[in-house]
Amino acid sequence: MVAAALGVGTDGYLNPSFAGARMHCVLSEQVPAAVAHRPDVALVVAGMNDTLRPDFDAARIAADLTEVVRRLGEVGTTVIPVRFHDHSKVFRLPPALKRALSARVAELNAAIDEVVAREGVPCLDLDRLPGAYDLPSWSVDRLHPSELGHRMLAHGFTGLLAGAGFAVPEPVSLTCGGGVEPSTTGHVGWLVLKGIPWLWRRGREFLPYAAVIMWHSFRERTR
Repeated sequence: MVAAALGVGTDGYLNPSFAGARMHCVLSEQVPAAVAHRPDVALVVAGMNDTLRPDFDAARIAADLTEVVRRLGEVGTTVIPVRFHDHSKVFRLPPALKRALSARVAELNAAIDEVVAREGVPCLDLDRLPGAYDLPSWSVDRLHPSELGHRMLAHGFTGLLAGAGFAVPEPVSLTCGGGVEPSTTGHVGWLVLKGIPWLWRRGREFLPYAAVIMWHSFRERTR
């Protein structure tokens, strides 16, 4: 949608992303391809996969994102990273995991804020994006954007690009194409068939961190 809004044809943009990529994957595997493409604009939506891993390291994420911004900047690319919303407000989680995920997202955002301020690049703040916490903005898994969510993201990105001096000949519409909207029944079905197994796999890695959050919360309440 962003490419269409900028008047860029299907052969004029590159999407080197892949499922499960972490920030270091962006730097080591995606940036070389992007640099070779020499784009005018690069949108960086990365970091959430890191938050669910036991080796999460905010300092390393900041260092990797800094390199991403600088390497693309060397070929004249305007880089726009994303600052994330609190996924735990959309995706239902047990209380301990919810607190732990919120804390991790806060650490991730602090790392992104540091890079954005130091490198002087624009940033799309999803926490402040109108409608970011509305369920129609999300697909049935409540982890990935719906059509409306994608339109909102594209609208936000192109707004930043317009502010940076880029022409936006085809503004992004927030009117959807009329597809089937996610339902509560659909979400429950996804949760049973896919969500719980996913949560179990990720939760085994994330639970030690959640236990620490629970312990600190308990100590604060009993002081």
